Amino acid sequence: MDCLFCKISDKSVPSTAVYEDGELYAFRDISPQAPTHILVIPKTHVSTVNDLTEANAALIGKLVLKARDIAREEGIADQGYRLVMNCNEGAGQTVFHVHLHLLGGRAMNWPPG
Repeated sequence: MDCLFCKISDKSVPSTAVYEDGELYAFRDISPQAPTHILVIPKTHVSTVNDLTEANAALIGKLVLKARDIAREEGIADQGYRLVMNCNEGAGQTVFHVHLHLLGGRAMNWPPG
């Protein structure tokens, strides 16, 4: 499989790790869109949110809770942060491995622009 995030989680491609356990890996985005921009990924490959099944429910819940914990550790939880999951190209997904963006450290205006 030629998946960038699989290669990052198995350490064949370098990254700046923030967290790792048997199921998840979190690392700093190489092209950050906010002062804090961390990607949280499952080590199990799932291409898109559309490919998730009921069997993945606990894993995806763990992904969100770990992002919350990292936000606390990074000191951005109280001021606020954004969690983003894109699904397919039309939504901006560029790496086809489910991942959660944790963004914070600045005001996140909505709608953007």
